[in-house]
Amino acid sequence: MKWLPAISIVSISLITLVTPFKDAQAKQPKLILQITVDQLRGDLLQRYQQHFSDDGFEYLINEGIYYKEAHHQHAITETVVGHTTLATGAHPSTHGMVSNLWFDKQMQQPIYNVQDEQHPLLSANAAVDAKNEIDPTQKASKVEGRSPKNIMATTFSDELTASNNGQSKVFAVSVKDRGAITLAGHTGKAFWFSKSAGEFVSSDYYYKQYPQWVTNWNKANPISTYANTQWQLSKPAQQYLFGDNQNHDWKTKLPGYGITFPHEFGPSDNPYFSTFLTVSPIGDEMTADFAKTVITNNNLGNNSHDSQIVTDYLSISFSSTDYVGHIFGPSSLEAEDNLLRLDRTLASLFGFIDDNIGLENTLIVLSADHGAPEAPGYLTQFGIKAKHFDLASLEKNAAIQSLKSKWKITGDLFVNAWQPYINLDHDKLAEQKVPLAEATTQVANVLNSVSGIHRAYSFNHLLNGNVPNDEITQKVQNSFYPSRSGDIYLVFEPNVFVADFDGLNVASVHGSPWRYDTHVPIIFAGMKLKGQTINRPVATVDLAPTLSALMNINAPSSAVGYPLKEVLVK
Repeated sequence: MKWLPAISIVSISLITLVTPFKDAQAKQPKLILQITVDQLRGDLLQRYQQHFSDDGFEYLINEGIYYKEAHHQHAITETVVGHTTLATGAHPSTHGMVSNLWFDKQMQQPIYNVQDEQHPLLSANAAVDAKNEIDPTQKASKVEGRSPKNIMATTFSDELTASNNGQSKVFAVSVKDRGAITLAGHTGKAFWFSKSAGEFVSSDYYYKQYPQWVTNWNKANPISTYANTQWQLSKPAQQYLFGDNQNHDWKTKLPGYGITFPHEFGPSDNPYFSTFLTVSPIGDEMTADFAKTVITNNNLGNNSHDSQIVTDYLSISFSSTDYVGHIFGPSSLEAEDNLLRLDRTLASLFGFIDDNIGLENTLIVLSADHGAPEAPGYLTQFGIKAKHFDLASLEKNAAIQSLKSKWKITGDLFVNAWQPYINLDHDKLAEQKVPLAEATTQVANVLNSVSGIHRAYSFNHLLNGNVPNDEITQKVQNSFYPSRSGDIYLVFEPNVFVADFDGLNVASVHGSPWRYDTHVPIIFAGMKLKGQTINRPVATVDLAPTLSALMNINAPSSAVGYPLKEVLVK
């Protein structure tokens, strides 16, 4: 699909839109509930729709304004990037969160996106346990603290706070720190699940000490009830699309968890116990349970000032779809059952909100941070070409070795190689008086001829705009933030990706500019919006400006999207 420039995404009919939301709707929402389903590829809602209950995804699809062809317009389709784009309405080239992990060339060390040594966690023993953590980007961080300081733009939640002198209550909850912190923005309160501590935690950026309700929730230790239990199928296997798709060797073999149902959680003292919970529907269920606790204890949706409604904001990012997709692949029995269980979790959440706030008083928006590729093993059985790529092999390439010999470089030329970036050893190049721009260009030229690589972009070519004028390159440019982007950016061929999670070879890894990674749903529901399905292409940068237009407030500072007209009219 050819993307038009941002300004032309807006239909001409939007020019005629003059009715503000406060006139088109009887009242403003008491609560804005923003839901992000991590790794919910855009086609999956249709794939499983016949199995959904009436009150979960079906409520959103039938009663909401459903944009089936929403796409991210950046190339690095990773968790922090997508969440921040949904929050800011901006591309990574301006909001700055270019990837889950980037390499600081001055400090010569990796930077985890939401790390902040100035703001330590409030819980003891809650830092990332690198020995048992399966998320390689979190393992790379040497800093315990967390905050939104690296987000270089305002979010919708920030603008909501600024619009009414801080009267709105703003919260965000997720299993992942980067899933909560990004949507809470700079002004809200964020909570995430620590696998090390087995509880929801925050940092002193948000609180000096936990409110009593947080302490009570954690002290109750609700995850202990899952000890020595298992993830079982919700229905008989024959009722699933992938009911016969169990024992395949492309699934990741987590020790003690297995690749067929039932999946055992094991005892609570198992170092992988909390990890197993997140690689299952339980991760989403406990996230929703904690979010309900946030609503109750902060009286969200019942806020007023001078007898006027004050809109509160709650973001919930559900992470299990992502973890399950990585480990088992998006076309697996595990991924299918997990989504059906998430449907039930959403139905319960919506029922809770209806009872306590009223769905007619709540504006719900659902989207995803990225999609996902199929596991190569799944595709190759149908004759579709797909494979994993060995990033470490590039240093050994004969042409790279020839360049090293020419430049008299001993040892490694690549200081690190993390999908999609390669960074060269600047000190070694300087010692041999090799200009960095020349080195990055020549290495990129070599990599452009490597099988499995679609295109390699050098830093200086992206910086100067000396690149092809095509859709893929535009997405790469939208992901380019000079102080955080690597020396060379790699775009792999479709259905080719690096599957190595720091030694753990996983089934599926997103992060590309291809359609399966950019395609996500956007749905607005509640507030008596009239249900309709929209098939025209829209962009995820449109979501935050739409929320801002609904509230008649400033759009986030770097937003490039435009309000979606169907949501704004009666």
